[in-house]
Formats: sequence, C-alpha cells, structure tokens
Amino acid sequence: MVIDLITLGCSKNLVDSEMLIRQLVEAGYDVYHDREKPNGDIAIINTCGFIGDAKEQSINTILEQAERKTNGKLKELYVMGCLSERYKKELKKEIPEVDKFYGKFDIKSIVRDLGGRYKNSIRLERCLTTPKHYAYLKIAEGCNRTCSYCAIPLITGAYKSRPIEDIEKEVECLVSQGVKEIQVMAQDLTYYGRDLYGEPKIAELVNRLAKVKGVKWLRLHYAYPTQFPYDLLDAIRDNANVCKYLDIALQHISDNMLRKMRRGIDKAGTLKLIDEIRRRVPGICLRTTLMVGHPGETDEDFNELCDFVREVRFERMGAFKYSEEEGTYAALNYEDSIPDEVKQERLDKLMAIQQQVQLSVNEAYVGREMQVVVDRIEGDYYVTRSEYDSPDVDLEILVPTSERKLRRGCFYNVKITDYEDFDLYGEAISRHFERDHFPSF
Repeated sequence: MVIDLITLGCSKNLVDSEMLIRQLVEAGYDVYHDREKPNGDIAIINTCGFIGDAKEQSINTILEQAERKTNGKLKELYVMGCLSERYKKELKKEIPEVDKFYGKFDIKSIVRDLGGRYKNSIRLERCLTTPKHYAYLKIAEGCNRTCSYCAIPLITGAYKSRPIEDIEKEVECLVSQGVKEIQVMAQDLTYYGRDLYGEPKIAELVNRLAKVKGVKWLRLHYAYPTQFPYDLLDAIRDNANVCKYLDIALQHISDNMLRKMRRGIDKAGTLKLIDEIRRRVPGICLRTTLMVGHPGETDEDFNELCDFVREVRFERMGAFKYSEEEGTYAALNYEDSIPDEVKQERLDKLMAIQQQVQLSVNEAYVGREMQVVVDRIEGDYYVTRSEYDSPDVDLEILVPTSERKLRRGCFYNVKITDYEDFDLYGEAISRHFERDHFPSF
C-alpha cells in the first residue's frame, strides 16, 4: 500500500517524519512525502500547533484529507504531531473521519497500528526528505523555560536531552548517507545536558560532533540567552567545521517587556551577551527573532526595540506578531489588548529597519571571497549558501549557470559581486571540496 506523509511546522517535525518514514519503509510500505497532490491509500499528517496560523493550516490540511476519505479517494487517515498532542480529544470529536489521532511521540504506535513492527535496530536511521547534502539533527525534546507567550512546554513537556553517544551515532549514520552539513536543533540548545548530566554539555557535544569524519559544516539553532554557556563560544571558534553562526532568539530588549515575557534576562544582560559572543567569535553571524505586540508593549518599548535593531545590526533577523495561545502565562494573566493593525504596523516598521541594516551588511560582503555549498538550480542561477546562512530562512548567493558547471551538494569558493535586500550575487572561483557522489544538474 502507498502512504502519503504530510509534514507541517518546523524542522523538528520533519525529523520525526523522516524517522517514521524509515520505519514504514522497513515495514514494506511505499511512502511519499509532501506530494503536491497526495493520492495514496493512506494519509498521515504530522501537525503543528505552535501559533494560530500553524493550527489553522494543520486543521485545513486534515479537513482536505478527510474530504478525500469521504469521497472514497482515501482508505485511512491518521493524524500525529503537536496539534494532535495537545487537542486530541477535541479533534477526535470534531473530525470523526480521522481513523486515529496520535501525539507527538507515538511513532511506535503508528507503525504497530499499520501492521508493522517498530525496529529498535534502525531507530537512529532516517529517510531524508531534505537535499542529500544536509540534514536536521534534533538533540533534545521539550523545554524547561517559562516564557509567557510560548505553548511549546505545554505540548512537548519538560526538557529531555538525548545521550551524546546516540547523537554521535546518528551523525555517523547521516554522513554515511552523504550528508555534509548538519543543522543541530533543540527548542533550547543551550540547556542541553542539564537534565541528563547535571550540567550544560552543549560545548562538549559540539566538540565531539565536529570530530566526526565527513562533517563539513555544523550549524547551531535556537540558543537561549539566559544562563548562556560561554564555553559554547569557544567550541564555535575553535572548530573549523562549526559554522560561525548562532541562532539565538532574543524576543525584545526593553526591561519592561523582558520582564513581562518572563525571559529571565534584562537589557544590560542581553547587551553584555551580544558583546561577548562577538568578542569571542570574531566575524560570527548572529541570527535573532524578535516579537512585537506582546501584551503591555508600549510605544516606548517598541521604539526602544527599533533603536536596538539599528544599533546592534544583526546579520540576520526575523520578527513576528504576538499570538495569544491558550494555557500560556500571557493568556491567563494578560489581556491581548493591542489591536492587530497596530501589531502589523510595528512588525512592518521593524522589518523595514532590518531591511536597511541588511542592505548595509550585504554591501560589506561585496568583494569578499566565501565558501558556499550548492543547494539547487533556479532559472539562470545556482542557488548557494555560505556558512552564515541556514536553508530556507537566510540569504542565498546566486551564481550564474553560464560561468561554469557546478555540482549540487559540493562546496566552492565564490567572490561576491553584487547584492540585493536578501540575496547576494557571486562568481565561482574554485572547487573547495574533495570528491563527492552528488549528481550535477
């Protein structure tokens, strides 16, 4: 039988889907991931329940597949993931067409219910859905932070680190499949190890993963500013294959908002951390995420945030509007009184400021030589990335296909020749990496 697996939400969900696909393939199923038009016998939807828009997308996707089942085009429909973890009872009542709802951590149950047998011997293996040269690596589940606005701890529970040895084995397995770039992820990267070993172990983990033969780039996602383990910066600086890149969500800068958001750090501490990161790792690319419209955000708070973005000049930045999530501290204790149009105005203004910062940052790249990896081809350009850019969210470096033939998944040196708001242009200078097994375009 043929299974369509549809993944919604973040890259951590994608890892879960890839692990499930591996088990289902082992059980004898043909599995397709995120087809434009699913037409298999069975559909499995891996949902997201983080914010309102993600919930809506998940529910709409379930309803689309439920309609296919009603019309006799689908035999069985299963739902898993974050939305199902949190709202299983409600969903079961509202969408009876679904054969069964599973939580976020029920892979074994899904395999069993589909007639297979979960094999522990391949628990660290995955069928990759990303391009063959990079993969996401989840080092922990859950979160122990108590940020006012976030529902993740309510969905995933307390922080649970994976053993270092398991993570190492998984990276070795990924490298054996041809993966060269590892995207290391956790909801709170910097908490890693505290629950399992009694102290932060993220620096040790990074040092050990950097030694795995075949790892060309190791990139770190979702650090937390409170109780930041400074030895992580030494690991980033001292390992040539650890990207000089750190994704650290700061959310805000005014003391008033940091307190209301329950971030556990103030403005002075945030500025000190940023200075220390840039001092210890010269040339590092800092990516952050900021929030506007949280309950209690005044015009003064927002203006302070704007000044912060202008002055700190983040190399990469994203922002989003506050969305009230039931059960969170903010939903229980604050009134969501800022009108949506005000939230949108603030978001637009903040991103316009960052656009000017980004143009200035990009201009400084012109004339520099960078090492890049080739992700794909679009029109007349190879789409490549530097160590300062994560897939799908950061800058891309466009290299003309007319210059020379490049190979997907290979590394080259390019010289930056021009720039736009969120793209760079370059010309290939030389091949940078040894022989590989990836196809040309």
